[in-house]
Amino acid sequence: MPRIKITDTILRDAHQSLIATRMRTEDMLPICDRLDRVGFASLEVWGGATFDACVRFLKEDPWERLRRLREALPNTPLQMLLRGQNLLGYRHYADDVVRAFVARAADNGMDIFRIFDALNDVRNLQVSIEAVKAAGKHAQGAICYTTSPIHTLERFVELGLAMQGMGCDSIAIKDMAGLLTPNVTARLVRALVEALDVPVYIHSHATSGLAAMCQYKAVENGAAGIDTAISAFSGGTSHPPTESMVAAFRDTEYDSGLDLPLLQEIGFYFREVRKKYHQFESEYTGLDTRVQVNQVPGGMISNLSNQLKEQGALHRMNEVLEEIPRVRKELGYPPLVTPTSQIVGTQAVLNVLTGERYKTITNEVKLYLQGRYGQPPGPVSPQVRHMAIGNEEVIECRPADLIPDELDKLRKEIGPLAHSEEDVLTYAMFPDIGREFLEQREAGTLVPEPLEPADSEAGNGHKAATEFNITMHGETYHIKITGKGYGSADKRPYYLSIDGVPEEILLEPLEEISLEDESGDERPRKPAAAGGRPRATRPGDVTTTMPGTIVDILVNVGDEVQAGDPVLITEAMKMETEIQAPISGVVTEIHVRKGESVTPDEALIVID
Repeated sequence: MPRIKITDTILRDAHQSLIATRMRTEDMLPICDRLDRVGFASLEVWGGATFDACVRFLKEDPWERLRRLREALPNTPLQMLLRGQNLLGYRHYADDVVRAFVARAADNGMDIFRIFDALNDVRNLQVSIEAVKAAGKHAQGAICYTTSPIHTLERFVELGLAMQGMGCDSIAIKDMAGLLTPNVTARLVRALVEALDVPVYIHSHATSGLAAMCQYKAVENGAAGIDTAISAFSGGTSHPPTESMVAAFRDTEYDSGLDLPLLQEIGFYFREVRKKYHQFESEYTGLDTRVQVNQVPGGMISNLSNQLKEQGALHRMNEVLEEIPRVRKELGYPPLVTPTSQIVGTQAVLNVLTGERYKTITNEVKLYLQGRYGQPPGPVSPQVRHMAIGNEEVIECRPADLIPDELDKLRKEIGPLAHSEEDVLTYAMFPDIGREFLEQREAGTLVPEPLEPADSEAGNGHKAATEFNITMHGETYHIKITGKGYGSADKRPYYLSIDGVPEEILLEPLEEISLEDESGDERPRKPAAAGGRPRATRPGDVTTTMPGTIVDILVNVGDEVQAGDPVLITEAMKMETEIQAPISGVVTEIHVRKGESVTPDEALIVID
């Protein structure tokens, strides 16, 4: 048997899974010389959410990151994750954009393109594969693994054969949620290896604690390579540790031949780097066997946790996890991977928080049910489809066939802010934050989000504890704050556990202090309404169901609207939702602007 090939995900999926994709290029470059000496089959360095995070949070040019990594890793093939016709965004792009994006990625240093479609609709892979082959690079087709009554071993083999027939140089099993078990892995890999002429690779997340065993069984049954993560960023919702898998295969017929002491040096480096990003650690990044039931990937769990915490509804996480499989079944059992994980997850949150299933339906669910993302794997609920899109026609063709070429239009829209074709493509991926990034670059005002300093031994006087012990009258109680609700200006609900028992308390602040003002002095302040907007108290007050960002305002003061007319579009968890007028009347006040953050207790628009 040939040596097992190892792809390390430390520079992409590992930190995407564990610290919200926040690792900066400055923390990657110092270790690249040692990474380059290891002899990895490839390093995954780009794609997925890294492009978004660079522009949105880190204020880095993702193209410049790719070029710098290419220069720093001259001996190691670079790999990326590409969402087929979605590229790195959250919608389908025209074919000319797909071809241009792949060509520029290849020219900037990318060698291996792992291409998947969230619905396993191979029609959405064709143009990406053709573009990769045209650039002379390696096209790897990825099968999104999931379980349902319709996802059978035979169906996965058919997908592999279809991707091979489209020109893929290899096939990867993409187990994004950690659903594989060792026995199923053995059977699936064996079936693919026997049916295909190209190598088979396995990518599995360690969420359920089974990934390392699955990878070993995969290799025993003919897999050519595995994905791992340097130990400092391994385990939980990331991947099996590289050092451990190298040790596991050492002195066997599959020995990787990689230098274990060198890998350990690299691990120590990243152990220190991880401390720098402590503020992005999530309590939902450890081992969680619930994924075998609810199929929720780790990154999705983190997003759900943040959304519910902002809503003061973290205590309802179990309800959301129970709702997700129901929504997934009604939508035809899509695999839960970007963007379908956000589509299903956000709708499940709305169903739980509104108290009425599908009372509010996101725009993405509507597009999904119109066929705009592709063909759902299984039959969808006719009732849910009717609630979402009524009697609108469902498209049957490849969605991108309905999208005219758009590169020239994008170039005109962004104008002189784009200094290169790469800049145009950045704008194409994320029009709002892409434009903001390019404007800030032009003005010289790019500033990354701040990193909180690590706690010193003396403690940080400007932090408030969320978990602590209180001793009163000789008794000690363990308190953990789990969430905050939205009450009135003078009374606010908080959710906490006392010695493990969940409780809700109503806090009535008499005086508050700001932890620090600009001068560093503490000073008293009075309670204020969130966002400085009036609180929603009247029937004509337009509110949002969950915290989010204003994407668009569809009305002006003086407009007449009917109850049910869309008046706002908000974004939460990267999904857009139309906010409708609660009553008929005239728009008298608008208290929001595009791009502002909003919460459910605020009157965003007033209708009289």
